[in-house]
Amino acid sequence: MRNHIGILGGGQLAQMLTQAADAMGLTVSVMVKRSSDALPSLAGRAVEGDWDDPATAAAFARRVDLVTLENEFVNPLSLETIEHEGITVFPTSTSIRLIQDKWHQKEALARHQLPVVTSQAVSEVSDVVAFAASNGWPVVLKRRHQGYDGKGNATVRRPGELADAWSRLAVNENGLYVEAFCPFDRELAVMVTRAQNGDTVLYPVVDTVQKDHICHTVTAPSQLPAALAQQATTLARQAVEAIGGIGTFGVEMFLTPDQTILINELAPRVHNSGHYTIEACVCSQFENHLRAIMGLPLGSPAMIKPHAVMVNLIGAGDGPALPSGYHEALAVSGAHLHIYGKSRSSKGRKMGHVTALGDTADEARMAAEKCAALLRFG
Repeated sequence: MRNHIGILGGGQLAQMLTQAADAMGLTVSVMVKRSSDALPSLAGRAVEGDWDDPATAAAFARRVDLVTLENEFVNPLSLETIEHEGITVFPTSTSIRLIQDKWHQKEALARHQLPVVTSQAVSEVSDVVAFAASNGWPVVLKRRHQGYDGKGNATVRRPGELADAWSRLAVNENGLYVEAFCPFDRELAVMVTRAQNGDTVLYPVVDTVQKDHICHTVTAPSQLPAALAQQATTLARQAVEAIGGIGTFGVEMFLTPDQTILINELAPRVHNSGHYTIEACVCSQFENHLRAIMGLPLGSPAMIKPHAVMVNLIGAGDGPALPSGYHEALAVSGAHLHIYGKSRSSKGRKMGHVTALGDTADEARMAAEKCAALLRFG
């Protein structure tokens, strides 16, 4: 069995993948652009190098049996080079090319007749004005590349706001696209793990709440009616199939006021909205990702308790990585605390998360929120 996994990236997603790999008896190496990028728990496994340089990425890949990644911002040419060396990479370079350019991602989903927000690639300000004339104001202007956690997009409510938004987003020759503004009742997500042979497991549909464009709370399962939950699950599966995904993917969706479900975007990796699966599910998103890319049988996504709530721990400002309130938080019964071990806190930085399980959603939420409220980073 191929048992040496190479991960491009050394942050918290790589850390949680490594924790799952350790339990499975696998070996992990991580590639980081700077040695300081690796979390302390990964420092002994870290190889410094620029994964966006194809030759450097291929040299790392030759040290391992197969390669995966913790973020989608990897040069597809690097992945192609690794593939040409005969080394397995999941997600594939083809999948990453489709997802990395968010306009191409939307096009791919639409080609498969999956419901997405109306959008259009734009090359100048007048294109946005024409789009708004057809679809109405406000519109959302977005970068095609390098957008995440609210970075790389702007809601433009009137023509007078357009020039400023364009100048902020169209730096470094970033391509842009524009979307119709989508009013929604709630945001949903589904974690999907798809194996090389097409076998697929789907985790429960979850409700997500964003604050300042960063995921704040995840409630599993969603409080959707059963028919809508089934529709969301089906769409998530079809979306991952549409881009040929192998491994664990996060599929983010909107539920509109008229009860329509629209796919927002895909993340080709383990995802923040699936962290609850570590404690809440028979087989976590991290373990199932490893199983999928290695060609092993997939594990059950079934929940151990009826409900789970995860709360992200976000830095409030600059300061030490260990928060205040640590001892008090650990005393909260039923709360599972994860501190990522980053070197410093900064405003808006993801520093950890808390998960709690319960027989009711309120029970789980009370424990998770109580624990999270005791902690302060920075």
